[in-house]
Amino acid sequence: MGYKPFMPRPYPTELLTPAEMARADQAALAAGIATETLMEAAGRAVARAIRARFRPGRTLVLAGPGNNCGDGYVAARYLEQAGWPVSVAALAPPNPGSAAAAASARWRGPMVPFTEAEAARAGLVVDALFGAGVTRPLAPEVTKVLRAAAAPIVAVDVASGLDGATGQMLGYAPQAALTVSFFRLKPGHLLLPGRALCGETVLADIGLPEAVLEDIAPRCWRNHPALWSLPSLDLSAPKYTRGHLTILAGAAMPGAARLAALAARRLGAGLVTLHAETLELAAMLRAAAPGQLVSDATLDALLSDARRKVWVAGPGLLPHEATSVAIRSIIDSGKTLVADAGALTAAADHPELLRGAAVITPHAGEFTRLFGAPGVDRLGAGRAAAARLGTVVVLKGPDSIIAAPDGRVIINDNAPPSLASAGTGDILAGAIAALLAQGMAPFEAAAAGVWLHGAGAANAPAGLIAEDLPALLAEARQALAGEN
Repeated sequence: MGYKPFMPRPYPTELLTPAEMARADQAALAAGIATETLMEAAGRAVARAIRARFRPGRTLVLAGPGNNCGDGYVAARYLEQAGWPVSVAALAPPNPGSAAAAASARWRGPMVPFTEAEAARAGLVVDALFGAGVTRPLAPEVTKVLRAAAAPIVAVDVASGLDGATGQMLGYAPQAALTVSFFRLKPGHLLLPGRALCGETVLADIGLPEAVLEDIAPRCWRNHPALWSLPSLDLSAPKYTRGHLTILAGAAMPGAARLAALAARRLGAGLVTLHAETLELAAMLRAAAPGQLVSDATLDALLSDARRKVWVAGPGLLPHEATSVAIRSIIDSGKTLVADAGALTAAADHPELLRGAAVITPHAGEFTRLFGAPGVDRLGAGRAAAARLGTVVVLKGPDSIIAAPDGRVIINDNAPPSLASAGTGDILAGAIAALLAQGMAPFEAAAAGVWLHGAGAANAPAGLIAEDLPALLAEARQALAGEN
């Protein structure tokens, strides 16, 4: 099967919170770029995006009192100049003396009441009410008007009622067909449910200089190969230079460890050994995969081997197999540990057991049992967990969060729904471990493993199962190497 590279749209990788975006605007102002200039560029970008995707028709711009409405007034003006029938419904006048007030003064078209009836009769509604500046639930009259819009909604920056920092709804936010944002995306554009509510997301360049990022020093990024470099496979290097990975296998569900091992082998780990506690399990594992290394030596004996630097504990392990003694023995021996599944269950209510692991990969339920429910601020929860344990935390999901102990965080948005099936998490654990074994740092290895996991699955035929993924991951890696 030929690989079709799955690359995210070429947006800048930095993600800015609404507060950081406000700082960027202030930095631009201090550099001599007027707010009116940026607003004009933003409104023009909104109008351009609308004209590229919709046919001319009755258009209603909903305008609030802040700068977001200024973008709406400018967009209305450009659409009208292009021959569109446009009207503006203002929730309130713009703040006096503001750039938005100046933009509204240049609007000469019709003003209509801010009512449900006006929203219902429009063929297209532009939501320029609040954008990312909203910090509390919308007023009931605003919600009613937005709910009344039967036509497609175009959101300026983010849909009103959507928290740009967390992707959560503050009570209610409308479903947008298109969202046009500026300079840099916000976490809420990628985190669910925000990503789904945004519809198609367009990022517009409005003339903000890149230099404004220097003082902001963003700590959040969208996952992309630009953030990390995969280890190269040296033609002359023997397998021993690509790392020796050991995976604990359990008797009840040995297939999970085998999936992790296969993923690690496909992604270039030099040697991958399955550790079996019993002779019976070892014999079964050897018969099932002839090319797979299997050891029935004691855990202590394997830990004493300095070549076995990277370990995976958790896939397929039951509580009596993923014991606290085994987990701590691996970590305390100075090994690099990826903890998943059974190892996370063993540490439920006692997360300090995992302190010193290189990477842990909990899904939402496992995270809750370890640290408590992440709540609405999943980025903050991931950061706090990583700082608490001194480990990289991969909070898995369709919008996986990769958090480092120092506060850096990456949001991954390339995972297709087909990954929500048994065994795919085992594959991810093996993929991350393989990259660690080849010398990548934990934060970068976790981000790369998550991205390749999504990229491989996105290229899968219908009916994806976990067994399909290892080969797809290898194809994704190879395609990425070819592009670089």
